[in-house]
Amino acid sequence: MGTAALSLTAASSAVVGTELLAAPMPAPALNSKRILVGSGAPDGILSFAWDSAAGTLKPEEIATKVSHSTWLELSPDRHFLYVACELEEFQGKPTGAVASYRLAEGNLTPISMVASDGKGTCHLTTDHTGRVIIAANYSGGSAASFLSTNGKLSEAVWSEHYVGYPVHGPVAARQEAAHAHFAALSPDNRFVYINDLGSDEIHIYKLSTTTGKLTPVGTLKTQAGAGPRTLHFHRNGKVAYSINELSCTVDVLEWNSTDGSLRPIQQVELLPPGPIGNSTACDTVLSRDGRFAYFANRGNDFLMSFAIDPATGKLNAMKRTSCGGKIPRNFRLDPTERWMLVANQSSGNLSVFARDPRTGELANEGKSFPAATPMCIVFV
Repeated sequence: MGTAALSLTAASSAVVGTELLAAPMPAPALNSKRILVGSGAPDGILSFAWDSAAGTLKPEEIATKVSHSTWLELSPDRHFLYVACELEEFQGKPTGAVASYRLAEGNLTPISMVASDGKGTCHLTTDHTGRVIIAANYSGGSAASFLSTNGKLSEAVWSEHYVGYPVHGPVAARQEAAHAHFAALSPDNRFVYINDLGSDEIHIYKLSTTTGKLTPVGTLKTQAGAGPRTLHFHRNGKVAYSINELSCTVDVLEWNSTDGSLRPIQQVELLPPGPIGNSTACDTVLSRDGRFAYFANRGNDFLMSFAIDPATGKLNAMKRTSCGGKIPRNFRLDPTERWMLVANQSSGNLSVFARDPRTGELANEGKSFPAATPMCIVFV
């Protein structure tokens, strides 16, 4: 198992003008003055005023009433918000739900809410056109896709329930069944990837943007007991980063644009040498300029910073920073990328850390703001 040396890597090693920096990602609205926060509590989606000059949050009224809003996803045109509701029952059936809202000036107007075809819907994403919505159902061990017409969701047009290990995986308590955790789109919008923590697999599909249906084309089998949780593509269109929840590692994967396959080229450890204990890896943030990556770890409750090699996309470790709370569920860079916001699920707070965009370094200490069971942050 490969490890990365824990030493500060100068940001200057990512040279502007290399192939890595050739295709900048589109920036979100730099004048965002509000964040919405999905909550594991039944009250709804929380709203906070955001001051990017001071790096401070001010609580506002609840944006909308919706139960267990585990994940929030903006449409590509930022006109709609889609919500994964991590429910075990919806409309009397054993399934979670997916909801959609019209977004205008930070305000939400309900449009639709449909069954997700699986319990415990923990994540969703849109394709690059905004027409197809894809959801991952954790406790249901399944994934489903939906069509969106002006924000209105269809019933599921495709779904698949995964088999998992014959009895259980190496981490028996967490791999007793399949657990779909994350859906990702390839840079060219042709392939969909479902990270299955319970099966130690990443399921690969070809996407039809016309019908919204997915056709299986392959599977990446990870290390046994790794528990692949999330997948994020680098903007160079060559590599992706898969964080493994159970082994607390990150796999750097080379992406084949012809057939959609993934090939491991590096694995890095998030924890110091020694037993893992109750620590579990969680989420990923990539800087817009493609030079830095950040990964969250729960139990030990820290963010791990890496510099990205401009030639290969491989990771060089920088430092660990406390997340400012307990059990970081999700974290985001603000649109200016001068601040990192962390949703700490168990301690019920949002942490805000200053960030140096030039070096990628996060401040050792941040500001803290109360929030009811925060699960996911979006800037609107």
